[in-house]
Amino acid sequence: MSIHKEQVKSALSQVIHPEYKRDLITLDLIQDLITQEKYISFTLELPRKNDRLADQLKRECTAAIHQFIDPDAVTDITVGINISRQRELEGEQPQTSAERPPQQEPVLSGVKNIIAVASGKGGVGKSTVAANLAVALAQTGAKVGLLDTDIYGPSVPTMFGVTERPNITTQKKLVPIEKHGVHLVSMGFLVDVDQAMIWRGPMVTSAVKQFMQEVAWGELDYMILDLPPGTGDIQLTIVQTVPLTGAVIVSTPQTVALDDARKGVAMFNKVNVPVLGIVENMAYFVPDDMPEKKYYIFGKHGARKLAERLEVPFLGEVPLRQNVRETSDSGTPIVAADPASASAICFKEIANRVEQALIVRNRESGATGKIDIKIRP
Repeated sequence: MSIHKEQVKSALSQVIHPEYKRDLITLDLIQDLITQEKYISFTLELPRKNDRLADQLKRECTAAIHQFIDPDAVTDITVGINISRQRELEGEQPQTSAERPPQQEPVLSGVKNIIAVASGKGGVGKSTVAANLAVALAQTGAKVGLLDTDIYGPSVPTMFGVTERPNITTQKKLVPIEKHGVHLVSMGFLVDVDQAMIWRGPMVTSAVKQFMQEVAWGELDYMILDLPPGTGDIQLTIVQTVPLTGAVIVSTPQTVALDDARKGVAMFNKVNVPVLGIVENMAYFVPDDMPEKKYYIFGKHGARKLAERLEVPFLGEVPLRQNVRETSDSGTPIVAADPASASAICFKEIANRVEQALIVRNRESGATGKIDIKIRP
């Protein structure tokens, strides 16, 4: 018999936090709860690092699940640190989840369209596509934000040439840095360029949530989310936190990239996020001294054919050209550096197709909501 989330919450309500004298459910310390058959996974979110307490609560959680639900249940408990909860929990009268006033507004409530730019694997130029898509949309007069959700390997600081730290409002919210008409936020703005983020999954997902909740984004027509490669924690956190309007999948033509791109499409379909289309990056190589030549070094039309098989729109091809690499490395995306170039025109055409796909999607479907994920076999 499958274990349900409500059973788990009921069992964990028997586990009392020794400092706050309330149970973990009332304190809202259980996050990202997933059940599958007899497998139970969740994050125990604490306001500060305390390994001894964390180990104690993990043992008590497991014991409660075994006692009240199933002695054969398998638990996978990770511990996350959310420092923003510390002041709330450690006040003179800590508020329970029932007593806590509701949020004033949903996450990213001022954003009309939230678009995830994703890839099944790294190295396919996803961040290059996201950056140029954001600039191309901004050049139409739209208000655009770009959130770099790749905590381990942020690319936005390099691609936009940003070295300064963002400001903080009096409400303790981060102010996005504006460049080429795009409002930017990245973990790379907050750490030294040589500093490695050696974080476990819960800390990474917590950081991404804070970038969406504790940043002064304001009113935007488009929010582009530059996702890390794959179909893991960050992707699940995002679909559970904000209502994605749609997703753009980036791939190269080669088979190994297409296999992973197929998984990316499947993931968004499974969580009911519309796939706006597939972009084929590095579709062919064009030498600068022979612009009429096309060399299909990674294969020919692989992503186009995949889009046809999966019955999702094909948004366009981006050639492999030296100027795209040079402008990205120098801190000015090609759409801003050389708007009349062939490469920039490719990105602008893709941006136009994304706009058209959004118009159709928003006309034919209601607003998307956050996804309550329950994994089934």
